[in-house]
Amino acid sequence: MAKERDHHPNKDKKLLVGVIWNFSTELKLIFMALLVIFTLATLLPFIPSSFSLSASDFRFCISRFSPAVPVSITSTAVNVIPEKTTEPEIVNGVIKRTFTGHGSAAYNFVTMSAYRGGVNSFAVIGLSSKPLHVYGHPSYRCEWVPLDPTQDLVSTTGFKILTDWGYGRIYTTVVVNCTFPTTSAVNPQNSGGSLILHATTGDQSLNLTDSIPVLTESPNSVDFNLYTSPEKKKYDYLYCGSSLYGNLSPQRVREWIAYHARFFGDRSHFVLHDAGGIHGDVFEVLRPWIELGRVTVHDIRDQERFDGYYHNQFMVVNDCLHRYRFAAKWVFFFDVDEFMYVPEKETIKSVMESLEEYSQFTIEQMPMSSKICYSGDGPARTYRKWGFEKMAYRDVKKVPRRDRKYAVQPQNVFATGVHMSQNLQGKTYHKAESKIRYFHYHGSISQRREPCRHLFNDSRVVFENNPYVLDTTIRDVGLAAKMFEMRTIGDRLLRTRQ
Repeated sequence: MAKERDHHPNKDKKLLVGVIWNFSTELKLIFMALLVIFTLATLLPFIPSSFSLSASDFRFCISRFSPAVPVSITSTAVNVIPEKTTEPEIVNGVIKRTFTGHGSAAYNFVTMSAYRGGVNSFAVIGLSSKPLHVYGHPSYRCEWVPLDPTQDLVSTTGFKILTDWGYGRIYTTVVVNCTFPTTSAVNPQNSGGSLILHATTGDQSLNLTDSIPVLTESPNSVDFNLYTSPEKKKYDYLYCGSSLYGNLSPQRVREWIAYHARFFGDRSHFVLHDAGGIHGDVFEVLRPWIELGRVTVHDIRDQERFDGYYHNQFMVVNDCLHRYRFAAKWVFFFDVDEFMYVPEKETIKSVMESLEEYSQFTIEQMPMSSKICYSGDGPARTYRKWGFEKMAYRDVKKVPRRDRKYAVQPQNVFATGVHMSQNLQGKTYHKAESKIRYFHYHGSISQRREPCRHLFNDSRVVFENNPYVLDTTIRDVGLAAKMFEMRTIGDRLLRTRQ
């Protein structure tokens, strides 16, 4: 018995080896499967999140192995649009191809604002798909819905104005004028109501209409005297700025606002639009003027979602025009690297009084260099001066034309642009260069460094094959602008950096 017990372990080992040998193939497969699983688990964190497998991927794989078996995938959440199965048309040997659109690539209408423009008119400002307006026939209908159910609805055809003259990108600016053909005012009893804009795509294959509530007036909220009596405006002059973007120089903004706050006087106001350019340092420069009620900043960064021309500046200036249409006698449109100037014997008030018969006048440009500086005060003192004091060389190269800026009497304007308005009633004056001009320091506002890289002390200079002459017109106002800033807001901005 003891001998038999001594042989049992060897028999067990042989039995285990036999079992493993008989099932070696299956064990290899199990080990390989485990190895693949562990490998995938290791690599999974490094696979991009955008990687995905869709039903179409599985359908493609299955079709490689079983092309004869149709695969049917159904979903209750997807609308299946049957494809055209007709053969392409052949004309004179040329195969005519067609294209079918599906879904929505751009919004039909993007609303920014809507304002009352009179007792029976409104303006709606927004964006719309540019291809839709180039190749389609979109239309607009305006409807006034009173809060009082006993009053009748009023409807009219909206007149669209495309203000950016073809500069639009994916989106183009649209101003819809809603003038209702009524003898009395819309909402005459001041009982409230809503303006609805019905925007129709006009597409031949997919004609859709979106009904958009764009303006609501609560009861007793409208002052109709504002539109019927020529009372004195809150401001004589209002500045409507374009979209500010990029890494702007706080010092250049400081100089610009101090100069023009003095230039336009106490009955003026400045509206700036922040498209990312009013960062913390720039806002600190504007803060004292905001606290005084001289500056208003609008945060328009959300418009970056809609790809329009230069941060949608056409839409922005039209919003500003209609928002302050009845608040100012004159509205100016120019940029923050441009400085207005009237001759010494004139004032802005005398110039504007001489132009009152015009609804609009354009302003001639004096191009200044932002690369070369005048060192007549010595290099050490030059670097301590304000930008427009030392950038004193004017470009005198002859060119066919230079961009102009402009001012309007806003109540006569239906829509506006960047360099002038083409949608107004009344006359436009184009020969005001003897009365008012603007000096343009192109690119200086976007340089957060000392602008002077080349110093000259000559009355005439040729730099980079371009002729310049010394022009101290704006330079000579520097001391007065500094003194005005000190008297108005104190020394809060003395430590402002470039």
